[in-house]
Amino acid sequence: MASGVTVNDEVIRVFNDMKVRKSMSPEEVKLRKKAVLFCLSEDKKKIIVEEGKQILVGDVGQTVEDPYAGFVKLLPHNDCRYGLYDATYETRESKKEDLVFIFWAPEGAPLKSKMIYASSKEAIKKKFTGIKHEWQVNGLDDIQDRSTLAEKLGGSVVVSLEGKPL
Repeated sequence: MASGVTVNDEVIRVFNDMKVRKSMSPEEVKLRKKAVLFCLSEDKKKIIVEEGKQILVGDVGQTVEDPYAGFVKLLPHNDCRYGLYDATYETRESKKEDLVFIFWAPEGAPLKSKMIYASSKEAIKKKFTGIKHEWQVNGLDDIQDRSTLAEKLGGSVVVSLEGKPL
């Protein structure tokens, strides 16, 4: 069932900026988003970019040692979110980057929140054209283990995630 929730234009702009790999100066690359969270607006009618819940490429190695662990820390322990994570990984053949759409619905989230996020997921997914990887996560145990994300990205052929061997 659709919830009637709409997707804010800023969400679409952020997605397009993360998806399109255009040539950029080193300074522009640092401002690219590595990870971002989206939440429902106060009135529960729009999906918006969550203020302050992002990791920029330039943060990696500076304020954030491990972008994946940093992303996990952004997630609220008791509420749902949508996330977009730009995963950098290696297979035995090559280095790759893929966007992963994450639906975070932890066990401790209120039932009403789980219901509205679940019923609004299609609205945001429709705007995110070309996403190859989608992952519903229901708890920290699922998401803290990097090998679970590696499994989503390509299974046993993935040998490292964010420069860390698996």
